[in-house]
Amino acid sequence: MTRGASDGPDPTTRVLLIDDDAELAELLGEYLGREGFALDDETDGSRAVGRLTGGDYQLAVLDVMLAGVSGFDVLRAVRATSRIPILMLTARGDDVDRIVGLELGADDYLSKPFNPRELVARIRAVLRRTRAGADGAGPPAQLTVDDVTLDLGRRVVRRAGSAVALTAVEFSLLELLVRAAGSVVRRDDLARGALGRGLLPFDRSIDVHVSRVRKKLGPRPDGGERIATLRAVGYLYTRQETPGRR
Repeated sequence: MTRGASDGPDPTTRVLLIDDDAELAELLGEYLGREGFALDDETDGSRAVGRLTGGDYQLAVLDVMLAGVSGFDVLRAVRATSRIPILMLTARGDDVDRIVGLELGADDYLSKPFNPRELVARIRAVLRRTRAGADGAGPPAQLTVDDVTLDLGRRVVRRAGSAVALTAVEFSLLELLVRAAGSVVRRDDLARGALGRGLLPFDRSIDVHVSRVRKKLGPRPDGGERIATLRAVGYLYTRQETPGRR
């Protein structure tokens, strides 16, 4: 059911909460409604998969702990066919759940209990990345390094002409790295640019996202590593060496 009226600046933004906590759904429905979002809630993981792949929602908030089908199962099933932004809710201090969720394709996570204001901030940050460039005028700009091209208008990545499916956060992360190709980008700068927030102590979310992008892109055409790690500093998108270039 719909928990909040969408009377904000963007009345088309619909969010699906997948959680079996009725009290939380009521609270978030009222709060997000005041912030301009329309929130529906779903307690059944299997039904949630169908609703999320139907194209009616712009973002999902998914609890890891669901009765029957787990939040991870829902995430895995949705990611097989859809790149809808997904924010996971995890138990406080459960690093394993956070890492697994990110590795399966979650865009971000938030630990329970949380402040609704932080949830709204996280949702808006993810949506900004998803919608970036959608309203731009003129032909979409492109970034190309070696065999990888980013279409910034359509937010599509191609490697050697073939499309590479990235989540909204993964695309933003790759864009930051490619724009700075050949230079190191600090982890905290990546977090602020791709997640819309700074890193928390012991926060490995950026590292997991980079690992996923690395796997999806594979090595450079010459077999070299595309994204190099500078331990405790950040990451560097490398260029393939060509004859005559120094």
